[in-house]
Amino acid sequence: MSVKIQNIVQSEVVTLKDQVFYQDGQVVRKTLAQNPAVSVTLFAFAKGEEISTHQSGGDAFVTCLDGIGKITIDGVEYLLHEGESIVMPAGHPHAVYAEELFKMLLVVVFAV
Repeated sequence: MSVKIQNIVQSEVVTLKDQVFYQDGQVVRKTLAQNPAVSVTLFAFAKGEEISTHQSGGDAFVTCLDGIGKITIDGVEYLLHEGESIVMPAGHPHAVYAEELFKMLLVVVFAV
C-alpha cells in the first residue's frame, strides 16, 4: 500500500497554514494524502463553523496551525491554540468548532 503526497509543492520549504485559505461561512479542506491506512488533511474554518460530533475508525491527530479551535472528545472540551496538538481516539465521539478563524492539520491513522 502506498500513499503519495499531493496538492502541495514538493522539494520546497512551505508553511502549512499558508496552504489552505479561509472562506466566509465555510470549512475548507485540502487533502494532502489518503489511503486505507492514513489520511492527511489541512482545514481552514471560518469563525463559528464546525464539524459536528462523529466517530472515526482511526486515531485523529490534530495540530492547530492558526487561531483557536474547540475540540470536544467524549463531551469534554479542549481549547487548541497555535502550535498545540491533541489526539481524538478512534471510536470516541468528537467534534471541532472554530472559536475564531482556525486552521488545523489532521492526520488520521487507521488500523488496517
